[in-house]
Amino acid sequence: MRKIFGIGETIYDILFRQGQPVAAVPGGSVFNGLISLGRTGLDCTFITEIGADQVGQNILAFMQQNGINTDYVSCYQGKKTAISLAFLDENGDAHYSFYKDYPNNRLDFEMPLIQKDDIVAFGAYFALNPVLKDKVRPFLNYAKEQGAILYYDLNFRDNHAHEVEALRDTFKENFAIADIVRGSHEDFINVYGHDDCHRIYDEISKYCPRFICTRGSNGVVVIDHGQEYRVCSQPIVPVSTIGAGDNFNAGILYGLYTGGISRDKLDSLTRQDWDRLVGYGIEFGTEACMSTSNYVSTDFAKRYKKDR
Repeated sequence: MRKIFGIGETIYDILFRQGQPVAAVPGGSVFNGLISLGRTGLDCTFITEIGADQVGQNILAFMQQNGINTDYVSCYQGKKTAISLAFLDENGDAHYSFYKDYPNNRLDFEMPLIQKDDIVAFGAYFALNPVLKDKVRPFLNYAKEQGAILYYDLNFRDNHAHEVEALRDTFKENFAIADIVRGSHEDFINVYGHDDCHRIYDEISKYCPRFICTRGSNGVVVIDHGQEYRVCSQPIVPVSTIGAGDNFNAGILYGLYTGGISRDKLDSLTRQDWDRLVGYGIEFGTEACMSTSNYVSTDFAKRYKKDR
């Protein structure tokens, strides 16, 4: 049976609205999507790091309760789990302050068994961080060699925008190893200074032929081997947009998995295939926006278990 693997940050999000805390939930860009997929019953494994504190233990239990294999979680003795303060504005968008306590030697894990057509999700600053590169890169290379599908979400926040030139080569390496590259229009503005999909695709297609740009209320643009597809988004009034992109990713991965799309079939995806994949992405992302949780609800996930 196919498996889904993720590698990324785990963090505890404390959400504020009008200066007051309104929710506290485990999070992280890849983390959020995997929790949603675990809730649908898919076989998910997460490679991440936490502190050996009460917050870390609570997050570990939360992952296990939601069907995530935690055998490859690095737990740091004497360190605290990362925390973010997320301040929601009137549109449900978040502005962050981060508090992190990592050891010098990070992410010590053995390679999991990955097989052909498994799916691997990676992205955000975790996939760019020079401190983690000698741990993350060998894992991605191994997954590629095994024939897995690699899905890369830029998720590049403006607080790292000043590093973009120093990270340019790492971006290219991530594009080159990925089978699908996804980013929001905000991500691309931070990386390229604009969000012109065709100009961005001209750059990314040198390394990866499949590109997805999510544009909020303006829908989704897909360019696959030069063929462009556009899909409209659902008009909503979000409670929180924190998990929107992460759960859009989860929907795409859910569609790849349940649609039986192997790595060999990626080069023959049709308009109908992309409509289906992006449709799941929009449904999952929209659902995540309707609460201060970072993932789809268990009731929503149960409906998708029935579809399988």
